[in-house]
Amino acid sequence: MNTRFLETFLWAARLNSFSAAAERLHTTQASVSNRIAALERELGVVLFTRDVRCVNLTPAGRLALQHAEKIVNLTGEFRQIVSSREALRGTVRIGAADTIVYAWLPLLIRRMNEQYPGVSLDLTIDTSLKLSQRIQNGEVDVGFIMGPVMAANIYNSPLCTFESCWVGAVDLPLPETGVTLEDIAHFPLLTFSTGSQPHQALRALLDAHGLSDSRIYNSNSLSIMTRLVAAAVGVGALPRVLVDGIIKSGEARILDIAPSVPPLTFHTVYQERGDNALARAIADMATEIVSETTTQWMTVAA
Repeated sequence: MNTRFLETFLWAARLNSFSAAAERLHTTQASVSNRIAALERELGVVLFTRDVRCVNLTPAGRLALQHAEKIVNLTGEFRQIVSSREALRGTVRIGAADTIVYAWLPLLIRRMNEQYPGVSLDLTIDTSLKLSQRIQNGEVDVGFIMGPVMAANIYNSPLCTFESCWVGAVDLPLPETGVTLEDIAHFPLLTFSTGSQPHQALRALLDAHGLSDSRIYNSNSLSIMTRLVAAAVGVGALPRVLVDGIIKSGEARILDIAPSVPPLTFHTVYQERGDNALARAIADMATEIVSETTTQWMTVAA
């Protein structure tokens, strides 16, 4: 039995569409239809009911799906075990949040290039919210994001935790010492995009201290947030690793305020499926990188 046909069957079942499966597998819809038809002839059953807009599994298709997933998973594991790293080919699609880019992503990419020279990289930098959806949709193979992602067949593993801080420009009109939450509430507070975990945590913190009317400026570009902090636009509630540059340059200072900004924990997230073996290898590599590069601002997640 051709395992490529089984992989095609799995993607058509997951996406309820031959055209979407074709896009995911970088082939044509006609090729997907032919593979499914060949598999149905070999098994002697109809796997899908078809209409104009989508396909749905028949009872026989649902039964086949359970066993096809096991076969494809074992095939992927077998290929990963017996193939040398140099022999591996293909493209791995990595998604990462801005904080990971600043911390250690270049180290991961360099090591991946050394150990998997035949593998190409498709890199997406975006918010954790958007990347989690792309992982679930099968558009990203492995993500390093603020998780976990609570969905079926999604693997989550705590990866690293970043210390966060209150940070402001040195010329921002604030006391030299004894700065309070009420002091900084007069300025815009700069943080991650709307709806993100850090934004929700900041909003809850302000609400708990009677500062619900405080202004929050959100952005999915943390480099922009960092520059706005340096320009004295407002006070940042950001990961320490992100603002290290403007602190060392003398443009900004850490504000010792209670309560502190909650730390951020990032997860490795990917779909648990047999054709995702390379993603698992990259995930293991990321764990190695984190353990080797821990700092006072980034620790291995518990």
